[in-house]
Amino acid sequence: MSDLGELDRSGAPEKPAAPRRGAGDPVKALMHRHRDLCERAVDPLEIAAGLEAHGVTDRTAARFRHRDVFSLAEELYARVPRGDDTRPRPAPTAPPRPRADRALLTLLPGALCAAALAGLRLTEGRTRLVVAAIGVLVVTLALRQAVAKGPLGPRGGTRPGRLRTALWTYWLLAYAALGDGLLRAAVAGGPDGPPTGAPDGPWPFAPAPLLTLTLACAPAAWCAHLLTARARRRLDASRGLEEFTASVQPLLLGVFTLFLAALGALTALCAAALDEPPAYAPVLTLGALLFLARLLTVHGFPHVPAVVVGVTGTVEALAPATVFAARLPGCGFLSVPVETVVTAWGPASLPALLCAAAVLPLLVHAARSLTRASAHARTAHPC
Repeated sequence: MSDLGELDRSGAPEKPAAPRRGAGDPVKALMHRHRDLCERAVDPLEIAAGLEAHGVTDRTAARFRHRDVFSLAEELYARVPRGDDTRPRPAPTAPPRPRADRALLTLLPGALCAAALAGLRLTEGRTRLVVAAIGVLVVTLALRQAVAKGPLGPRGGTRPGRLRTALWTYWLLAYAALGDGLLRAAVAGGPDGPPTGAPDGPWPFAPAPLLTLTLACAPAAWCAHLLTARARRRLDASRGLEEFTASVQPLLLGVFTLFLAALGALTALCAAALDEPPAYAPVLTLGALLFLARLLTVHGFPHVPAVVVGVTGTVEALAPATVFAARLPGCGFLSVPVETVVTAWGPASLPALLCAAAVLPLLVHAARSLTRASAHARTAHPC
């Protein structure tokens, strides 16, 4: 009877029932959730980019029995009916053009910083302190505006944690100007007083790194725009996610190298203009850290940069703190690591080593995250 039960009336074996496409079909639920995206798409790649933008990863695709997001997108593209499956692919989306007002906005921090430094050199005493306070305020506000809009502006408005990242960024910039002098004075047994803004004061002030990094807002914005524009062109020309990733990886490294070259040139120019020795190592490593952190934040990956920038700033703050704590009875061992580094390579080596150690994981993270199609979705804000 069991054998007969497997035969239909014609005597042929009964075919297994086709899988149900109802409530037990997770792809169908995903298709309904993203139906507008699937109906508007002109190819599977557009669906794949949209799915990634909504947080669908290759691991998520594996739950739908697909090897990756693009394979899942191909099924969605095949199953969603469209009015005309043979319609031509639309012209590639034109990349946003830089706006003149926002381009000038990126020049404002450097210009205000140069004006504030000129004011410090022309004043003395309490007037110098007032000029310094006003300069810190206006440069901070200019930096905030420069990174809030245009190519350096994050998508989707503000998010929790960005204020904390901004505060750590300001701290790193302040340390670039005052940290080395403080650390050198602390190791020597000082400082004997607060910073006066004079190079020969008890707490030496190094204006060249600060001027370099504020001027670097302009090349950073231009490089960020270049990455976005070229990546969107390659997204339109790609035939799959792997092809897109392979084409964007050298673009990302090229843009990063281009920014470092511009930052190196600014370091030399600012050091010559202010008659200081160029501090290539600390300025380049800090500039690279802030640039990568900003790129990741702009393209929707703010968590890792916030952690890395916060840890770097914390360790930099602990360096002089351990030297001061070592002056307490029985705590002399606390300053041994910092004093060893400062004695061997100078105070500038400490922030350079810390920032270089922070740049490496950020660069790896950027090479993985910024080469995804969802990182360059067409819904980005205009530059």
